[in-house]
Amino acid sequence: MKSHNLKLYNTLSRQKEEFQPINPPFVGMYVCGPTVYGDAHLGHARPAITFDTVNRYLTHMGFRVRYVRNITDVGHLQGDADEGEDKIAKKAKLEQLEPMEVAQQYTDSYHRDMALLNTWKPSIEPRATGHIPEQIALVEAILKEGFGYEVNGSVYFDVMKYNETNNYGKLSGRDLENLMSGSRTLDGQDEKRNAVDFALWKNASSEHLMKWDSPWGVGFPGWHLECTAMSSKYLGKQFDIHGGGMDLLFPHHECEIAQGNACNHQDPAKYWMHNNMITINGQKMGKSLGNFINLQELFTGKHKLLEQAYSPMTIRYFILTAHYRSTLDFSNEALQAAQKGYKKLINGLRIAKILKFEANDAEKDEEQIKQVEQIITNAYRAMDDDFNTAQAIGHLFNLLKKINSMYTGQLKSAVCGEEVFNKLIETFSTFVSDILGLVEEKSDTQNEMLNLLLQLYSEAKTARDYAKVDEIRAGLKAIGFVVKDMKDKIDWAYEE
Repeated sequence: MKSHNLKLYNTLSRQKEEFQPINPPFVGMYVCGPTVYGDAHLGHARPAITFDTVNRYLTHMGFRVRYVRNITDVGHLQGDADEGEDKIAKKAKLEQLEPMEVAQQYTDSYHRDMALLNTWKPSIEPRATGHIPEQIALVEAILKEGFGYEVNGSVYFDVMKYNETNNYGKLSGRDLENLMSGSRTLDGQDEKRNAVDFALWKNASSEHLMKWDSPWGVGFPGWHLECTAMSSKYLGKQFDIHGGGMDLLFPHHECEIAQGNACNHQDPAKYWMHNNMITINGQKMGKSLGNFINLQELFTGKHKLLEQAYSPMTIRYFILTAHYRSTLDFSNEALQAAQKGYKKLINGLRIAKILKFEANDAEKDEEQIKQVEQIITNAYRAMDDDFNTAQAIGHLFNLLKKINSMYTGQLKSAVCGEEVFNKLIETFSTFVSDILGLVEEKSDTQNEMLNLLLQLYSEAKTARDYAKVDEIRAGLKAIGFVVKDMKDKIDWAYEE
């Protein structure tokens, strides 16, 4: 493993901690995946890209990561509550489909969009409906420990009983007394002993679409239960990293901690990581506000708030330009700036692939060597400081300045010496491609067409047909490319 002093912010301790896996070099990471009842949107893209980058960087450092991200296809009720309709079942009724058709349709579209964003597939992607026996066993274990109770075929977690020996609220910082006083009073119709108790298993009515046999009758699992069942099955009773969006911190992750402690007598995860929320033009994203944008709308530009289409790599780059714990505001101006930044890095990647070390009479410049090595150190320091991709990208642009100077001949590669030159190229390429996961977006025939046009451009220039030269240059510019006229060659670049 590469020797780095990686620190990450642990929501549980509210401070940055040195990352020390439970069983190095193995790392277990569980991230809450989507509830599949609609197309993936910006709120899905941020955690997917955040934890994909965590996975990529840990892998780059030499850790062997088992990344588990679930699919919620049952038990997530409207309003994240314990009453009401299942989100997937509701969609199924509207579209006159089987719930599993809805789940499959939106799981497939989620996978399509995640592939476009160039996220690695998780090591394991379990579905809630595929782990009903494990969830039933978990409810039985919690009941056996005395932290649950059954009423009319439903089973609830007894938060007050749990809090006698544990601390419900330690992750979210919520105080149980305040939660109790802020909750609605029980009206006699509610089965729960206390309003803060949450469902482990719900009795299903006859019209409920998704239900299974259990020791307490026909029903379905509570939303929080699936993550405890699946994370412990594939990663053990305690694993290294639990990730998700900040909106899941309470109650979902708080309930996971309670369930884990109730039956396994320990927190399920050592480190809890949460990405922050996104806003659209300074407003929270919501269907009622008309600013709800799904990923396909972004990629095609088909939404009233969008001035143009934004490619998957532009979206990925934009998300990485903010630290994952910062709020991130989407606007046309910000996305257009991201598009330029992305293209600059990709142009740099193209150059890095063709740039060769040229030994000549130029002496090594110790100042240049020192600068390059410092920038490389800074890029790694940024990632080691709680995966600060925003800062790392800033350092990559400093490396890019050196690469561009060598490409144009302003800076001789020999001044760095071959070892530092190779380190410069390798670091830039590794960060852009492997760690940040940015790839060049091009059609299959793009390079062939561009090379043909450059050949025509060169011939027109040699023949001093300047009208044709201007025509080709303008035509390329119109479709997003610029011609690079250099002393010894003609090349192209994406327009920045």
